[in-house]
Amino acid sequence: MPPARSIPATSPHVSTDAALIAALLAQLAQAPEGASLPRLCKRLDVRMSVLLRTLAWIGEEQVGGVRGPGWVCTREEGARTLAMLTAAGRTVVDGLKTENGDIA
Repeated sequence: MPPARSIPATSPHVSTDAALIAALLAQLAQAPEGASLPRLCKRLDVRMSVLLRTLAWIGEEQVGGVRGPGWVCTREEGARTLAMLTAAGRTVVDGLKTENGDIA
């Protein structure tokens, strides 16, 4: 089994950044039943391609032979695709919370 990839801060070799990941995790933490991808794009002010790339990077599937940390998953609900936190993602979000409960 390939090793889990670490999520670096902004890197020239990775097309995702730590601020976007934190913002995405915060949005998903507020939507335990899942959030639609178009809604996430609007709230995060990113294009769908950027959102999909970020979800792939921190999701459960393998990308380029390297498995992700499994923080998020997607599911189809009728014509909509929803993204949601996994148990591992909720653990990460809990670790990012500040004293007042906001995500750092």
